[in-house]
Amino acid sequence: MGKLQLKEKPEENGTTANAKDSAPAKSEGEKAADDDEIEDVGAQSLLNKLIRNNLVNTTNQVEVLQKDPNSPLYSVKSFEELRLKPQLLQGVYGMGFNRPSKIQETALPMMLAEPPQNLIAQSQSGTGKTAAFVLAMLSHVDPNNKYPQCLCVSPTYELALQTGKVIEQMGKYYPEVKLVYAIRGNKLQRGMKLQEQIVIGTPGTMLDWCSKFKFIDPKKIKVFVLDEADVMIATQGHQDQSIRIQRMLPKNCQMLLFSATFEESVWNFAQRIVPDPNIIKLKREEETLDTIKQYYVLCNSKEEKFQALSNIYGAITIAQAMIFCHTRKTAGWLAGELSREGHQVALLSGEMQVEQRAAVIERFRDGKEKVLVTTNVCARGIDVEQVSVVINFDLPIDKDGNPDNETYLHRIGRTGRFGKRGLAINMVDSKMSMNILYRIQEHFNKKIEKLDTDDLDEIEKIAS
Repeated sequence: MGKLQLKEKPEENGTTANAKDSAPAKSEGEKAADDDEIEDVGAQSLLNKLIRNNLVNTTNQVEVLQKDPNSPLYSVKSFEELRLKPQLLQGVYGMGFNRPSKIQETALPMMLAEPPQNLIAQSQSGTGKTAAFVLAMLSHVDPNNKYPQCLCVSPTYELALQTGKVIEQMGKYYPEVKLVYAIRGNKLQRGMKLQEQIVIGTPGTMLDWCSKFKFIDPKKIKVFVLDEADVMIATQGHQDQSIRIQRMLPKNCQMLLFSATFEESVWNFAQRIVPDPNIIKLKREEETLDTIKQYYVLCNSKEEKFQALSNIYGAITIAQAMIFCHTRKTAGWLAGELSREGHQVALLSGEMQVEQRAAVIERFRDGKEKVLVTTNVCARGIDVEQVSVVINFDLPIDKDGNPDNETYLHRIGRTGRFGKRGLAINMVDSKMSMNILYRIQEHFNKKIEKLDTDDLDEIEKIAS
């Protein structure tokens, strides 16, 4: 898997020779400012991009709310219907896209329409939305004009880099279009004007380049993309900076905003950024506990929980399992104990670099390890089809010590995917954790049974 090139030095003037050049390195200041409170959501989003080697095959329905309900709604089944420039069509096919994804079918005709239409779109990682807005930017650029025409704002340096990679790939046969990164590590000479048509970067630096240093003339911008809006508003200052950039842009600039989730805070932000939008939502698949057998095992200590886990492994064959722990320390200890017993164990932990985490997940997905021990933060959004058993070594609780029902559903929901039966085993080691379990049971109105030796035949069928 291609590692991110984070160490290469930028040229002094900070401009890249063409879209295929590497991005500049990140300064310590940028690390602190851009990623400070965002490690969780930002890293998770990046991880999802790295571990997606293809588009998610979604059966989810697309909901469309048009700004003008009377105008015809177009959707396309092939890229040819979009009448793209030949060199862009070549780039699209070169990336392995044979036909548009669910979200692309509806979003692309809106993004490429004349006059351009504004769009707010909800879609998860792996739905093809980055390729869609990159195609829109590349289509609207006039390569004869040597000044910035498209701005794309991402919440972190690494996510900006991922978008840059997509531009490089899609623009491979369109070398006249150039790209530059507006990030803190990229120092430009004062008074210079950018000649690149596409600028990707983080909000603080992008704002400085537009207003303070005037490297960019915001009045000449045709397309403004705000990606990962839900991650963006999780960071102090990013929301305000994004709104200030948007206010400098011309009235006829096309505004495109993307977000995986749409809580009220994200929705309010989206409406401030995008006037008169078309809205596309990709309905999430409902996670359900209907196909999952849930059990609990009573223990008195961490060591007893490990012994119970060993006994389960000794009694039944388990294809692949994910084991969740509350802290990094417990996860590290448990992975070590399981390894000593001869299990092939992968460990996902918060202090790992995102690329290291992606490599661990790839190995687990390829079946090289049969057990994945992880903490909460690392496992969000990871789909591995062959996981048949989820074990809660520690039950999920929020920062106040209450049951985290959403995390419980998300953890064990991954075993009952794709219409298969799944199995969840919860380790209980105190009155407090028993109380948490009862409250989880009550919340979902689903019985969690005590695991007995009589149940082993039943769970063997599911687990293997």
